[in-house]
Amino acid sequence: MKILVLNCGSSSVKYQLFDMSDESVIAKGIVEEVGSDHATVQYKPFQGQSINKKLRIDDHKQALKWVIDTLMDSENGVVKNKDEIIGVGHRVVHGGEKFADSVIIDEKVIKQLADCVKFAPLHNPPNIEGISAAQDSLPNAVQTGVFDTAFHQQMPETSYLYAMPYEDYVKLGIRRYGFHGTSHKYVAEQAASFLKRPLEELKIITCHLGNGASVTAVKNARSFDTSMGFTPLEGLMMGTRSGDMDPYIPLYLMEAKNMTIKETSDYLNKKCGLKGITGGDSDMRVVENGWKSGDKMKKLAFEMFFYRVRKYIGAYAFAMNGADAIVFTGGIGEHSPEGREIALSGLEFFGITLDKEANKNNSLLIGDGKVKVLVIPTNEELAVARETVRLIGRQ
Repeated sequence: MKILVLNCGSSSVKYQLFDMSDESVIAKGIVEEVGSDHATVQYKPFQGQSINKKLRIDDHKQALKWVIDTLMDSENGVVKNKDEIIGVGHRVVHGGEKFADSVIIDEKVIKQLADCVKFAPLHNPPNIEGISAAQDSLPNAVQTGVFDTAFHQQMPETSYLYAMPYEDYVKLGIRRYGFHGTSHKYVAEQAASFLKRPLEELKIITCHLGNGASVTAVKNARSFDTSMGFTPLEGLMMGTRSGDMDPYIPLYLMEAKNMTIKETSDYLNKKCGLKGITGGDSDMRVVENGWKSGDKMKKLAFEMFFYRVRKYIGAYAFAMNGADAIVFTGGIGEHSPEGREIALSGLEFFGITLDKEANKNNSLLIGDGKVKVLVIPTNEELAVARETVRLIGRQ
């Protein structure tokens, strides 16, 4: 059973083709700068010759046609016929309150996705374009949607509502939606497997730390609370996003600096976080190197980031009345031993013990106290592929 997983951005198409008989990746790649005459196309088969070159790619439909044609190439392809691909799993950023689970995509779903564009105007339109392109290129494949927000639809009202007039939630849909749900769910399931206990019996705090970062409290297999909110701007300090701040600050900025709504949005989403504190560096690897070498502002940014991770871990442990495990994942979570140590320092009274040698080596188990501490690589593409297989099996 071959499943193609697509993640379509405004000017990119990331793809992976899985053989779900053993969950192996047959081929993967990316098409970047879609909509230009110098788009970069990359193709990496498990066996065979890789491709990396520039082409004219006008739109997502043309990008996906190149992907399918390359997968079927007589010399370096990995499928003989496009009908070998029986399902296409689409990563969709925002499902609003309409989708609390993954779905098989039909015309009704497309219309509902269009209704969610107002919540994710930068992400959902290219997701929809990718779905349309896949339907054209692979008309016989089952198309499925797997939503970043779906896992968090299980949160209780006390977690997802804001302290504002309730009618604005009812009429405008203003609430905490949360993101990175596919990743949080995947690593929580992996943690339960490692602990040899049903996820339904566990309390797990999952820390997805990358350029975008969020922490989720997973209680009895459900998202109990999460740091990102109405948009991915809320919560942790990130690469270029501010994270939590006094809601009046944007209003003050607009008045003090005569900023428009768009300028304020760009400021909060693109000029803050690590980039804002360091004066330009949003890459945690650069920031961490500066921390090690004694750069004052990079040191400050590095420690601010992981202090905020620690605050959320502590808050969620209290909110769930304890935790069985803490999971670190994402590019930063998986590869920053020093950062993880800062994030866990001062939490020993929870029953956390850090094995510094295991932590230094990015081992799976880095803390074997009462509260287990795990480093689990996320695999959102595999999670999407698994969901697609599950939905096909339901047909």
